[in-house]
Amino acid sequence: MPSARDIYIIGSGMTPLGKSPEVSVRDMTTAAVRKALNDSGLADPSAIEAAWFGNTRQALLEGQNGIRGEVALRKSGIVGIPITNVENACASGSTGFYNAVNFLKAGMGEVALAVGAEKMFFPENRQGMFQAFRGSTDVLEFDSQIEQLLSLAEGMPIPEGVEPAAERSVFMDIYAAFARYHMARYGTTQRQIAAVAAKNHHHSTMNPDAQYRFDMTVEQVLEDKPVSWPFTRSMCAPISDGAAAMILCTGSALKRFNADRAVPVASCALVSASGRDPDDLDNHIGRRAALKAYELAGIGPEAMSVAEVHDATAFAEILQIENLGLCPRGEGGPFTESGATSVGGRVPVNPSGGLLSKGHPVGATGIIQLHELVTQLRGEAGARQVEGARWGIAENGGGFLGYEEAATTVTILGGS
Repeated sequence: MPSARDIYIIGSGMTPLGKSPEVSVRDMTTAAVRKALNDSGLADPSAIEAAWFGNTRQALLEGQNGIRGEVALRKSGIVGIPITNVENACASGSTGFYNAVNFLKAGMGEVALAVGAEKMFFPENRQGMFQAFRGSTDVLEFDSQIEQLLSLAEGMPIPEGVEPAAERSVFMDIYAAFARYHMARYGTTQRQIAAVAAKNHHHSTMNPDAQYRFDMTVEQVLEDKPVSWPFTRSMCAPISDGAAAMILCTGSALKRFNADRAVPVASCALVSASGRDPDDLDNHIGRRAALKAYELAGIGPEAMSVAEVHDATAFAEILQIENLGLCPRGEGGPFTESGATSVGGRVPVNPSGGLLSKGHPVGATGIIQLHELVTQLRGEAGARQVEGARWGIAENGGGFLGYEEAATTVTILGGS
């Protein structure tokens, strides 16, 4: 019998991802909330008692400096209740979800809403589009921090004659430094990193909401335009617009909904950056968040059926599957190359296509990852369905501080 402290996802929806210069944040939010309401069977949004709204770009690129959630949700009939605006870089949406879970666990209500929405593509302001990424680092120490991060890659120099793309996010240089460090320390190869991108491009061909829906071979990934070595363009997440929404309830309220399609929230952990030594990967933020989520759920990585991880670059997936304990430290490259993380493999990772191919509207990404897990655990993922999926795990990181992301959530869904 569900208890008041048991939390369930009873409605989930997302917009198709892509570049939509004519669509506003409010339009995308309205569409996503409407889908989540329809999915939950809620005819009246007044049943929602609190809402969290994740977004990172709207202040800088649209001028909506404050009350973003109150404005974006009004058209959906979400008014009069507590609305909290959340900014935690790429982890904004999942941070809102974390707070919604804890609001319900604390007994402050029975039904809550978590939304993430982002409009990143502004063709008339390309400089602003790329400048926005800098704000997810310590802007007062930006130059010294970047210099510190790039020093990690000294053991794996960039091949002669390879030039970076003129227009790129600073995060691609950061991730590239991490990738070269991993290559030097563990023998990870550029081809293994390309295998991640090829896999996720294939997965996205089966996702009707994905931004890119075409196959790429490992060779095509390697031959794509260089961005920041060892990355080519198809190893890097695109600029994306999109939104997602999720309705949660307590066990005591579950009888008001279709319990057969409800997905249990086993745990949700949020941690922030530490001052760890760069070589101390066992205390990487992603590892600490994973261990906390496993502890709260009372299960381990061996139970996971499917994972959605924050592959802002193809290398990031390799690092995060190691942090989640899906494979041993240093073996993420060979593990991926073996086919273990493909649909049909030992533990499919990013069956949605991941950020690389499905898309990465940063403030919405965390909830979009959870939407995929909900779809998988309900058995509704179609051609990309992971057979017998019972437990799903999502890792979502945001920003950079020191030698790691500034914030990371790890969420586990599933079980009885």
